[in-house]
Amino acid sequence: MTQQIAGHLLVECLIEQGATHAFGVPGESYLAALDGFHKYADRIRFIINRQEGGAAYMAEAHGKLSGRPGICFVTRGPGATNASIGVHTAFQDSTPMILFVGDVASDQRDREAFQEVDYCSFFGPSTKGMAKRVERIDEAERIPEYVARAFATAMNGRPGPVVLVLPEDMLTKTVLARPLPRVEPIEAWSDPGSLRTLREMLLASSKPFVIAGGGGWTPQAAQALQRFAENWKLPVGNAFRFQDTFDNHHPLYAGDVGIGLNPKLAARVKESDLIIAIGPRLGEMTTSGYTLLQVPKPKQKLVHIHASAEELNRVYQADLAINATMNAAARSLEVLTAPPTVAWEAWTASANADYEANLVPQPLPGEIDMPAIVGVLKKHLPADAVLTNGAGNFASWVHRFFKHHGLVKGLKTQLAPTVGSMGYGVPAGIAANIVSGRTAFTIAGDGDFLMNGQELATAVQHGAKSIIVLLNNGMYGTIRMHQEREYPTHVSGSNLSNPDFAGLARAYGYAGVRITRTAEFEPELIAALERKQGTLIEVMLDPEVITTRGTLSAITQGALKK
Repeated sequence: MTQQIAGHLLVECLIEQGATHAFGVPGESYLAALDGFHKYADRIRFIINRQEGGAAYMAEAHGKLSGRPGICFVTRGPGATNASIGVHTAFQDSTPMILFVGDVASDQRDREAFQEVDYCSFFGPSTKGMAKRVERIDEAERIPEYVARAFATAMNGRPGPVVLVLPEDMLTKTVLARPLPRVEPIEAWSDPGSLRTLREMLLASSKPFVIAGGGGWTPQAAQALQRFAENWKLPVGNAFRFQDTFDNHHPLYAGDVGIGLNPKLAARVKESDLIIAIGPRLGEMTTSGYTLLQVPKPKQKLVHIHASAEELNRVYQADLAINATMNAAARSLEVLTAPPTVAWEAWTASANADYEANLVPQPLPGEIDMPAIVGVLKKHLPADAVLTNGAGNFASWVHRFFKHHGLVKGLKTQLAPTVGSMGYGVPAGIAANIVSGRTAFTIAGDGDFLMNGQELATAVQHGAKSIIVLLNNGMYGTIRMHQEREYPTHVSGSNLSNPDFAGLARAYGYAGVRITRTAEFEPELIAALERKQGTLIEVMLDPEVITTRGTLSAITQGALKK
């Protein structure tokens, strides 16, 4: 058996687990692992990022797309703390991910050595933490064990992030160990007795409603969910920022249950007598601040199906809790025998009608018609395009008006942070194009873009292409909206002085254009789709157009009248 240094073994273990890409910012604390990426460059790509937050977002996006852990490498101290934003996103979004942190040498620990951090305390695994598991590899021979366990932990149960800490001196030791075989996620199947109870609850219902989302979905699971819904003629809503879980074009689709919720859909969820939640953890955004379903015991009957037993009955006391992975749960549900007719067909039809009616926009001021721009996206983007966004009111335009086919057609098409983290969309779009080769479209705000706009340099260096539509309204729009509601006319800390975004994009190597009228957008999008390099289209949006439903002035006036 041939000896090799531990840093090379680590990279070989990642390859054995099926990793094709790793994202990161280089650091002297893991030079031996970087040398491993050089040795195995024909089998795994190391994507060099400009900031660890962007690298962690890219790894998280890869985890969402692939269903297997996205890989991120950072150096100690500031590198790890910068990357924590992506780890927190992976935790709240239930995304498999592994963060490798180069650390101080073993003989320098616990002296507050240069950039030393207690990673177990910082990332601390808990229901309120940032990682499912945090471990330090002190013995080089055990690298295969730790890596295999990290993959298993990241994928099993509720998917999420794992942090592995790599002492610098450990990585340079010579070892004989070999990688362990590829780890696959374990399927947890629904209890047959619970399925019988679920069928009885459905038969006793008159207004059932399905909320689907969360991590762990596969195309096969999404297709099985659709057959279950069709068999029982059930209305289906997608949880916050999991809008590709159920086909938005389907006549059973009722809309997304998230921020900027259709008021009629909110009323429908409250009016329902049976909520079947398949996959989501029913967090604050999906439940509109825990108001659509009352805490801890909803007025509606609640069936909660989740991959993690620890998640069930943690916030909501369900009438029926089923511990099952999404693939197993959906395949169990699709064979649940439905009656010839159901009592809620009109209820289901009206749910879809409400969704379609919500696609009709309200008139808003300014030279830019955002619903029309989203209409152009629907017209020209390929069906398999990946749409990404960060956090801000700007995202609500695609959330409300864009229709995803998504997983039911075999591909994930939405990458968006349920954690509500700014700066996610730009690196996520670049990562999507790097790892899949598919068209990547990002919608960003001016404040959002400046969080990670530097990753355009990463895209250009690695030959990636994304199309970014940047809505420039000169402010942190979401904060300004809340400000006008709570402290009308008191503008503080939300105005922005912006650069020339189109010029900035050109400086990085992207094409950069600016538009001020709706009619200018379609030819620019067509040109962006046709050119080889990435494109940023800066859209000058009237600051008054603060939401998809109203203006900033209307919010201010409403607050002043109270």
